[in-house]
Amino acid sequence: MAGAWPGGSCPQCGDEMPPLLIHCRTCRALLNSELTEDSVEMPTFVPLPEISVIAAAPPKGHYVLCPGCQQELRIHVKYRGQRVACKHCNQPFQYDDSVTVTAMYTQCPHCQNELRASAKHIGTRVGCRFCSGHIELLRTP
Repeated sequence: MAGAWPGGSCPQCGDEMPPLLIHCRTCRALLNSELTEDSVEMPTFVPLPEISVIAAAPPKGHYVLCPGCQQELRIHVKYRGQRVACKHCNQPFQYDDSVTVTAMYTQCPHCQNELRASAKHIGTRVGCRFCSGHIELLRTP
């Protein structure tokens, strides 16, 4: 390739650049003297397909520990912020950030199966155990 950048010091900033570059990695100066700024076309951004298939999965509810008897309860998010009662010991408590969440349940946006995810995975990206679809387990809205 005639006129291709052979590598060496950038004429503008002096940083060492490897061969076959068009622009300096540091100062973005044009390294090939045969090119002009308007002859270099920047490629369009194309998102990677694996990123675009990550679907958000908001919680439908949580599994929490009763503050009284420590039994695990399944509570829908529509009761968030309200007082609820344990079905085992009948102790009332507030379903909010003060209760211990052991897991969340949600529906996989890819295969529609219900998933139970441990509390340590809430807010992360995981794979569905049924369809291996990529999902992000959202925190409580």
